[in-house]
Amino acid sequence: MGDSVRRLEQLLAYGSKEAIVQNLKDAGCNEETIHCCLACLDAGKKEELLSRLEQHRNGLLDKVHEGEKQIDCLDYLVFQIGRCSFADQ
Repeated sequence: MGDSVRRLEQLLAYGSKEAIVQNLKDAGCNEETIHCCLACLDAGKKEELLSRLEQHRNGLLDKVHEGEKQIDCLDYLVFQIGRCSFADQ
């Protein structure tokens, strides 16, 4: 393993590529993203690695915001239904 890879792994407080791969999987990264991140590690491209991780994070955050909007829509619908009178009550 090259010095640049070892330094990056130590910087990340991981002892192996396997631990990094598992963390990326746990973070929802697909195989392509994992492959690109490992290539950055192998080449010692810290800035590119950070950029890719930030892109993935932003994508996850977009999904969270989309989910929040969907919850708001449901909450509004439940509120509106709660205000209505139904004949069978």
